[in-house]
Formats: sequence, C-alpha cells, structure tokens
Amino acid sequence: MTTTPSADLASTSNSVPADNGLDPQTPSSDEKREVPLFIKIYGFLCLLDGVITAPLIALFIGLVALAVFASPVAVTVGDNPTVPMVIIVISVLIALVNGVGLVIFGRSLIRDRRRHAARWSYVLIATTFIGMLCAVMLQGIGPNLINDAVQLVILLMLSVTIDPSLHQERELQRKLRVQEDRDAAEEGMLGRDPEGKGYIELDFFNLFWVFFVCSILGLIIEVVYHMVVVDPGVYQDRAGLLFGPFSPIYGVGAVLLTIALNRFYRANPVIIFVVSAIIGGVFEAFVSWFMQTSFGAVAWDYTGITLFGMPDPIAVLFEGRTSTPFMCMWGILGFVWIKACLPWLLRLINMIPWKIRYSLTSLVAVLMLVNAVMTLQALDCWFERVSGTAWNTPVEDFYAEHFGNEYMENRFQSMTIHPEDTSRVDEGAIAEL
Repeated sequence: MTTTPSADLASTSNSVPADNGLDPQTPSSDEKREVPLFIKIYGFLCLLDGVITAPLIALFIGLVALAVFASPVAVTVGDNPTVPMVIIVISVLIALVNGVGLVIFGRSLIRDRRRHAARWSYVLIATTFIGMLCAVMLQGIGPNLINDAVQLVILLMLSVTIDPSLHQERELQRKLRVQEDRDAAEEGMLGRDPEGKGYIELDFFNLFWVFFVCSILGLIIEVVYHMVVVDPGVYQDRAGLLFGPFSPIYGVGAVLLTIALNRFYRANPVIIFVVSAIIGGVFEAFVSWFMQTSFGAVAWDYTGITLFGMPDPIAVLFEGRTSTPFMCMWGILGFVWIKACLPWLLRLINMIPWKIRYSLTSLVAVLMLVNAVMTLQALDCWFERVSGTAWNTPVEDFYAEHFGNEYMENRFQSMTIHPEDTSRVDEGAIAEL
C-alpha cells in the first residue's frame, strides 16, 4: 500500500520532537528563544499605547452612557444621524478592544511569550482592519488611516515571525510542500484537498486565482446581461476597478462561495443553491451599503422591483441593495461554480509553470492590491470633488489630473455619486460627541 503525501507529512512532523529529544508537552528551544530587543521595544510602545488609550476610552463610554441615561437627547450628525452614530459607536468599541489587546500583546512580547503574542496579533489584525473600515466610512481615505495602516503591516509581519510553531516548521513545511505538490501533480490531484474533506485546498494560491479569474468572468457576465436583458444592444462598461477588466464583487463572492461550499460540493443541489443565494445576496447588500456610506457611490438599486405584481420582500428588507431574482442568480451561479467551473479552473491554474508558480502569484497579487487601493482613493477623491470638499493636496491633485470626474464617469458608467447618502462626518462633529 502506498503512502499519501499527507501521511508522509504527518509522520515526518511527528518525528521531529523525537529527533530533537523533546517531550511533546515541553516548549521547543525556538519557543524559549528570546524576542529580539527591537521587537520588545515595539511591544513596550504597544503596552504604553494600550495603557493610556483603553482607560480613556472606557471612561469616555461611561460618561456618554451616564449622560444619555441622565438626559436622553437626540445627537444630530448630518441629515441622517442614525448610520454615523452606529458607526461611531462601533469604532469606539473596537478601539477599546484594540487598546486592551495592545496591552496583552505588548506584555507578551516583553515577557518572551511568543505563542501568546502571535495569537493576540491575529486579534489586533482583525480589530485594526475593522477600525480602518469604520474610519473610511466616517472620514474617507486620508492621513487618518496612516497609523492604522502602519500598525496593520507590522502586525502582519510579526504574526508570521514570532509564532514559534511557524518559525520552527517553516523550512520543513516548505520542502515537504514542494514534494507534495510534485507528487500530487503526477497523480492529477494538484490543488485538491489532500484530506478529501473538501474539493480543493483552501490555500492562498488557489483562492487568489479563484478571485482573479472570477473577477474577469463576473465582468463578462455583467456586460452580457446588460446588453441582452437590461438595455438590449447597448454596451456599458461594468468594470469595478480603476485598471483592467475586473469586477471584484464577483471575485470576492466566488472566494466566499468556494470557502463555504468546498465541503459540500457533493451535497444536495438545493442546499448548494440556498447557501449560495444567501451568501451572495448578503454580500451584495453589504458591498452596496459600504460603497454608499463611504463614498456616496450607487452602482445598483433594486428599489421598486416587484414579484407577481407585489413589492419584492427581499428588496424592501435590504432597501434595494439586493433582491429575490438576484439572490436566485447568486444561487444558480454558486451551483454552476462548484459543480462545473471549479474543476475547470483548477486545471487552468495548474498550467502555470513550476518555476514561476508562486512568484507570478505574488506579483499579480501585489498589482491587484495596488489597483484596489488606487480605486478606493480615486472614488474618495471623486466624492470630495462632487461634494465640494476637495483639498489641494498632492494626492487630490494627482487624481484630479489623471482620474477626473469625466474619466470616472466613463470608467464606472453604472455608478453615480450622492454625497448626501454618506455617513461622512467632520472631525468637529466627532469631537462634539
């Protein structure tokens, strides 16, 4: 009987402690290794930051709560205070969690508790990212994001360097992974889940190319649907990024569907349809809400859609951000994707030559990230020009010169900007709260 690559990996991993003469419950020498001094200094700064900010935020929450209970009044922020207030509350709570996390994370680094620090770095990555999303919705893209962006990059770097289990096994895993991939390629199983629990292995390589290819396929579907159904014979550019033929909502949607349905690719078609419809519909509604509250951008609106002469309940519930017909389309797309397209895509991406397999993926991923960041910046500058709040900064001047209103209207032909629909508030309004 032949052994599988996963079995070889398990047997090799199990043999490591024995070879090193270590008990499985005994911390490895790498885990005992001291954290470098410069990282400890960063940990001290994190600890100091958390010690200062967490109590202040907690005190602020307490004072606001007492004020509300003592004399409930309506706090007005813009024309519609509800959404900005909710986002501000979420931002404050996230900041409190982040402050506490910084204390624990910094203390762990100072005390050389590498594994504990690695775990808390993941928590801080999540809170920092959510905080950045809230900041974009409240104040747009600008210098207010620099501190969080720097912290996010540092945390991402530390999360993959201070974890002793990652450091200890990285070289061994790399060598075994190369051999596994070669063996799987010879057996025609490259990219498949080695444990057989799902259809494909949910690693960065597979998921990135799912996103990339489906962003292109999604744009094709959008353009064809508009030319055939919405406005027969009329071409409309439905691109979602500043450069290239990409509609990222379909790319991200495909990644979410792949992750959710990977273990259910043999399930009842009804289950696949329902799960795909729910995930696709909710994701579509969230993207619409985020784009509108952050940039005043509206690219689709299903308000007023009817079913059998009656208002569509899904469209009413989600305020036109998604609808029953489009949720059904997501359900159909999910079924076709997991049953027919995913195997085809796996064969396609496995045609990438070995020598450039991972270097090409890294390069394209960086280019797509730059494309996404520049798209958000261009949208933010477009919003500021339309709303009359544009500043004369080098960034604003660059986007005004190269990606002005006319260019943006032509590039995003289905999108319009409505400044009154955003949740943007100025710093003065936040300070008054």
